Amino acid sequence: MNATDILKYGQATALQAIDGFPETAWETPGACGVWSVKDIIAHLASYEEVLVDVLSGFVGRHPTPSLDKFTELGGQFNDTEVERRKKRTMREVLDEFNDAHAQVMSLAERIRPEVFRQVGTLPWYGMDYSLDDVLVYMYYGHKREHSAQIAAFRDRLDRLQ
Repeated sequence: MNATDILKYGQATALQAIDGFPETAWETPGACGVWSVKDIIAHLASYEEVLVDVLSGFVGRHPTPSLDKFTELGGQFNDTEVERRKKRTMREVLDEFNDAHAQVMSLAERIRPEVFRQVGTLPWYGMDYSLDDVLVYMYYGHKREHSAQIAAFRDRLDRLQ
């Protein structure tokens, strides 16, 4: 598997989903439960920050505040992180998402391909899994899922007009 391609295509899918989305509807609830499209991007940005921490651990020892928060808060992480970004503009949230992704890509390029396949390197995720697994399920699949929700929400909004 080519990890950087998986990361690149996941990000491209998310950005394509919001391309041309009406600015007036960014904060309209209902795209994913009570979340708006802006909330979904805030949620994805928080996950991207977690991935920065995860990948940083493979290139050297660094503090991991986002990963720590993710593992400590468990199911509360999502709503906590979305709420933390509520007062930000869509542009600020999107910039955070893209900036974190740029860091992810830079870090991923520094990790040897065989390390991505090595099982047991992420105890917080499960000892039977590799970094490749995390990238596919927790990032690529996650972005595809939310991109489909955004597309469906856009269709619902279009039908209402």
